[in-house]
Amino acid sequence: MNQWHTFLASQGAVISDNAVLGFGNKEAELSATANGAILADLSHLSLLQLSGEDAVSFLQGQVTNDVKQLNGSNSQFAGYCNPKGRLLALFLAYAHDSKLYLQLDGRLAEAIAKRLRMYVLRSKVVIEDISASTVRLGVAGTNAEQALAGLFAGIPQRPLAMSQSGNGLLIRLPGELPRFEIICAVSQAEKLWSELQKSLKPVGTSNWEWLEIQAGIPNVVPRTQEEFVPQMINLDALDGINYKKGCYTGQEIVARTHYLGKVKRRTQLAHVSGSNQPQPGEDVLLEGNDEAVGKIVRSAPSPAGGFDVLAELRLESMEAGRLICNGGPLALSHLPYRLD
Repeated sequence: MNQWHTFLASQGAVISDNAVLGFGNKEAELSATANGAILADLSHLSLLQLSGEDAVSFLQGQVTNDVKQLNGSNSQFAGYCNPKGRLLALFLAYAHDSKLYLQLDGRLAEAIAKRLRMYVLRSKVVIEDISASTVRLGVAGTNAEQALAGLFAGIPQRPLAMSQSGNGLLIRLPGELPRFEIICAVSQAEKLWSELQKSLKPVGTSNWEWLEIQAGIPNVVPRTQEEFVPQMINLDALDGINYKKGCYTGQEIVARTHYLGKVKRRTQLAHVSGSNQPQPGEDVLLEGNDEAVGKIVRSAPSPAGGFDVLAELRLESMEAGRLICNGGPLALSHLPYRLD
């Protein structure tokens, strides 16, 4: 257990495989997530750092978004595809102090870093996993800005905007509920946590996952690698694809999907009843039909009971009958953004 996780454990956290399972009262944590204000450790995410004079031009040829637009005051979603346009990873990308940073699902970090390094060739780029030397914290709730105001000089007002202070970086995340991510050094994290928990309730990773789902933010995990073209998980609706930036791996397929007609598969917000949590990669079926019409992208326990999910679906299946996942009915809800 590292220094940061030792501190969290002293605060009552139960930790397994780099994820905080909770702080001893799941019902209270779920209630606070839905109705109050929460503080979450985001150690389940990893952070890759790209440095060197060719870092920008190198990454520009790898991902779906235009990393030249990262200027130190903003962040962006970006997909990393195989040559067939299928997603290998989804990044939250930003620039700071002449370096680029890619945040992604921690289970993918080692393999993705290795794959990126394969394409460096003669470029002057160094790719490092700096997860162990940084802490990522999630803050959410109607009083989130108030809780952060005494610690950060400037609170970003636009989704994906970023500010910097002596306590680290602060990114405003998309969604109807005010949400922020703090990225800081381990040496700063204990003080920040101690201050923030005075007005925010510490919660487990699954609670943060629920908020990501409510915001319609997808994810790529080991089981769903190479399953989705970026538009299938709404990356275009999240401004995670730039169609004017030029070539990158998988660009031809992504562009063809955009220019040759309406996307036929999209990710939807939904609720699954029952006690068995659907897992990413599990099939969604039409009742009475064994043919899969979609896959679960993301899943978390719902404060209302059951589970809320992001499910990638054939659009035609949404009105073709009752949708089933993991033996339970899947009821569609409304995303907080528009799909064209």
